[in-house]
Formats: sequence, structure tokens, C-alpha cells
Amino acid sequence: MINPHGGKLINRIMDEEKRSEILSHAENFYRIKIPFRYASDCEMIANGGFSPLTGFMNREEAESVIEKMELPDGTLWAIPIVLPLTERDFASVTEGDKVLLEDENGRIIALMKVSEKFSLDLENYAEKVYKTRDTAHPGVKALFERGNKFIGGEIELVNRPQREDIDEKYFQDPAETRRVFEEKGWKKIVAFQTRNPIHRAHEYLIKTALEASDGVLIHPLVGETKPDDVPAPVRMKAYEVLIENYFNRDHIHLSVLPATMHYAGPREAVHHMIMRKNYGCTHMIIGRDHAGVGDYYGTYEAQEFVEKYVDRLEIEPLKFEHAFYCTKCENMATSKTCPHDKEYHVFLSGRQVRAMLREGKKPPKEFTRPEVAEVLMEWARGL
Repeated sequence: MINPHGGKLINRIMDEEKRSEILSHAENFYRIKIPFRYASDCEMIANGGFSPLTGFMNREEAESVIEKMELPDGTLWAIPIVLPLTERDFASVTEGDKVLLEDENGRIIALMKVSEKFSLDLENYAEKVYKTRDTAHPGVKALFERGNKFIGGEIELVNRPQREDIDEKYFQDPAETRRVFEEKGWKKIVAFQTRNPIHRAHEYLIKTALEASDGVLIHPLVGETKPDDVPAPVRMKAYEVLIENYFNRDHIHLSVLPATMHYAGPREAVHHMIMRKNYGCTHMIIGRDHAGVGDYYGTYEAQEFVEKYVDRLEIEPLKFEHAFYCTKCENMATSKTCPHDKEYHVFLSGRQVRAMLREGKKPPKEFTRPEVAEVLMEWARGL
């Protein structure tokens, strides 16, 4: 099986004895309230999804990632994993302190040993990581809203972040998905990343990948996304009905990625590949405008970008053209497989599906399967 990124799968989940002790003495620790997106980071660090990271980055690590897209030891890394604090909290902690991180509901998430307090140049951070300083970009907006005071240090997970209405069975750590793949005897495992309701173009890419692999991990991201994205529980219902009706379940595994979406386009494509490598995948589908938002990145910029890092990633990209439904072929196709003029092509996107739902329109069969459309319409009717 493919090695974890950096060679070792990290486990920073606190054992039950220590967890009980920490919770019973919680009043002795300074407590820092963190937004849900950073609670997700805590889980991804602790469960090995962010291997080889063992905590939030210090200044040297963050600046190395921003400037060179690698950790100080030369390990490839694309997105800074940093913890910003309010001015009050930043002034209240000292390097060497042990603090408790709690989510916005007051749930204790992690114990952190503060190794460093520091600031970053946020303008440079935004330009290098997101390729824009425009605060209309959701990743840039989140970055500037929290300010430039950070703490770095190792963490241990005390509690998992609270879940939305998603079956707990889908929250499988990298060690668990690796065990599943071993039991199934899968060697060539393709990851499929999505934050949108699954539509016909997604189905086409997954089935095409299946023809040349042992199995596909459908791995929707269920951490924080944009406010106008379809909620994770609704998306999960859509994946379930699609798999039930249109896939050979012996070669599909559905699990979730409890990570935050950054919308960092090309850099985030690398980030997504590193995470799926840690979950045990050998290949990953990189489609049109992977991890993009708006018009900040080129249509195939992410595909071109990840190609530069294939040797260091080890997990390989499967690159696909923009898929569409051809009314002449009466099937899904790409420009490589369809001979017909564009007048017969129905292009699909999550943005179009969301727009239809907001208008109360049921997505047609050319966009998504009827069973999926009904799940989405049931949600839309309740808005």
C-alpha cells in the first residue's frame, strides 16, 4: 500500500485515560475558542489526514509553505495549517503554555502546547496561496477576518468536532480506510473529491476511473464550505441514492473528509492529493477547475499545476476533460469521445444545479439522476 505522506501516519488522538484526566481538570487551563474550520484542522492533524503534521505550524513552517510550497525539511506541502487568535487570546498566552482549544459551542476539541507566537504578512499569504487579495474570494475572506496573530504547536485531540446529520459510520480515519482497502484487496485506489451534489459528469468520471482501477473512494468534503453550497447531509443522501442505484458497490467505498474547503484552486488540488494519499489512495481524479471558485483560476490550471509535483506526491492524478451530456449521443462524453457540434452539448456544473434549486426547478436527467434530483428538490422545498 502507498506510504503516508512523509513516511509515517500520524496519530495525535488522546487515549481515554489522559482524556478523562484533562476533562476533569479543564478549569486549570486557559481556553481558546476557535471557529469550526480550525476544529476541523485539529481532527485532520490528529487522525493522520494531515500527516506528517503533528500540530499547527510555527512561523518557519508557515512561511516555508507560503513561499516554497514545502515544509522546512523539504517535504511537499501546499496549504498553511495555522491557528489565528484574537488579540485578547494572543496577549493572554505565553510560549510553553498548554491551552485547551474549544469550538464555538464550548466543546473542548484539543490540548495544545504553544511553541511559538508570531505574525504573518497576510497580503503576501493571500497572493501566494490564493493568487488574489480579493476578499470576495471565500478563502481570502476567512484569512483576513481572523487577523495576523498566530500560535504554533503540537496538539492532541480530546473530542471530535460535533457532526452534522451524517451517519457516524462515514467518518473513517486514514487508518480505517487503509484497513478497508486491505480487506477488499484493492491495490489501485482512485479518490474522488467533491463538495457539490453529485451529478452526471461526476458519475461519468468515477465510472471511467473504475474501468482502470480496483475501486474508487468517493470522499466528499464535509468540513466548512461556502454558505451557498448545498449542506453536507443533503449531499450525503445524494451520494447514497446514486451508489444504491447506479454503481457496483463492490468497487465503491463512501467515506467523508472532515476538512475545511479553502477554494485555493491549484494549490488546494495538491493539498487534496496529499490528504487522499494519507487515506491510502494511489490515484486521484482532478477534473475541471478543481477546488476553484468564481473565475480566479483557469479551467485546467489545477491539472497543469499538480503535474509539476507528481514525483514528490507519489499519488498520481487522473486528469479529465470537461464532461458534458450529448443529446445526439444520448450519453455523457468529453471532447475526446464525442464527434458532435457544441449545439448538442449540455454542460454541467454544481453552480448550475444550485441555481436551479434556488429557482425551484428540478434538475433534468441530463444534469443528474432522477433519484438525486428528488433528494435535492426535497431539500430545496424546505428552504
